[in-house]
Amino acid sequence: MTSTFYVTQQVFAVAQKEFVDSFFSQNSFITYEALHKLGIPQPIQFLQSRYPDGKPLVTTFVHPSMIEMLDAATEDALDRGSWSDSLSLLPSSFTPQDASKMLSLCQSVQNALKSNKAHIFGDFYVLSSSFIKDICDHIVKELETLGVSGSAVTTMPGDFQVPNEAKVGHDSTRLNESNEMASDGGANRHADKGSKKKKGKATGNAVANLSESGADNQEQTLTKSKKSQKRGKDTSSQTSDSKTGSRKESLKMKEDNRSPSEEWIMQKITTLVTDFKEQGVDDPESILRPLANHLRPTIISSWMDKKKALLTNNAERMKRLLDNLQKKLDESFLNMQLYEKALELFEDDQSTSVVLHRHLLRTVAASMVDILLHNLDEHNKLKNGLDVQEAPNSESVSLSPGDRTAISESFPRALANKALAVVEALEGKSVEIFMAALRMVTEESGLPLKSLTRN
Repeated sequence: MTSTFYVTQQVFAVAQKEFVDSFFSQNSFITYEALHKLGIPQPIQFLQSRYPDGKPLVTTFVHPSMIEMLDAATEDALDRGSWSDSLSLLPSSFTPQDASKMLSLCQSVQNALKSNKAHIFGDFYVLSSSFIKDICDHIVKELETLGVSGSAVTTMPGDFQVPNEAKVGHDSTRLNESNEMASDGGANRHADKGSKKKKGKATGNAVANLSESGADNQEQTLTKSKKSQKRGKDTSSQTSDSKTGSRKESLKMKEDNRSPSEEWIMQKITTLVTDFKEQGVDDPESILRPLANHLRPTIISSWMDKKKALLTNNAERMKRLLDNLQKKLDESFLNMQLYEKALELFEDDQSTSVVLHRHLLRTVAASMVDILLHNLDEHNKLKNGLDVQEAPNSESVSLSPGDRTAISESFPRALANKALAVVEALEGKSVEIFMAALRMVTEESGLPLKSLTRN
């Protein structure tokens, strides 16, 4: 009986080894779970003693040839300036932790990481530095088109406000090339992969052309009672320091509000690299959020540097624009004042006076307002770092009532309210009301008008 049991054990042990040898030789890997089902309690020790060259992963034991295969495929993606989903190149039983462990054993991947030619996100996504730079450059280019205006905005998750966007096509040679070449590599995916993602590829066929909006305007009203005015020097000093600190904090918050958030960058990455979404790589915690977090400091820094450079280039143009506008307004306003005095001759003839008032508002006044709004709109864009094409002849500008309203609403709040009042006065019946509203706009804009009574 004892001999029979011993023989049975021997037969079972031989069967175990034969199954393991057969599976491992055919597949170059075997899971620890499979060995547990065979009754082998310590699979790692068993496999290491049997296959000294093999490498233990988290849930699987692999032959060095699998590591070489993954290393070669990933190196190819990096050489093409593309990206690779390492988990999709492995059998379906492999976990993200297994893929991460294998990448740590890939010599070319480790060399690329040390030389800063590649980055790993989400444990098993390997992105070339050139691919990441392409994404960064595209997003920075989009940010260059963003302007600050008072128009209605869509608040993105995070701290960046942008207007509703309209997608337009853009060419990106490197991203398109990566897309085509990675598409060929994706054909090697295992049929039993199931829900796992395909090998990464790159594309740049759809980017968004945005125009940023929403310049913040804070209004603070401070009231002081007689008792507070009698406070000692120490109290006054503390109050002053508190106000200074609050002002600095407010300015910092404003600056932060103009910085793209991780969520906004994630949205842009999804638009630029459509394969992330097509292949199901849309989990914010897997690749998009880590990638956005990696790109954000560089994007903000590059955007701010280019914006500062553009502001410097725009400074001279802004000064020239205001000087020319001041001259045009002085001349037009002088004529308007002469016409206004002439209207006094028709005060007794009410019907004729109304017709003349309306005619003057619809012609001379409307032309002056159109030139003013057009130039202020251009100045506002230049001030906010936009590259605005210079109009060949701003004197021939003709705006519709809707255009005047839209431009007025794009200004900062204080100026917008006064500009809307001028637009409304144009549709009225009183030149006097228009002239008063016009003076308020020009004074708010730093363009004081000369009165006819002044020397």
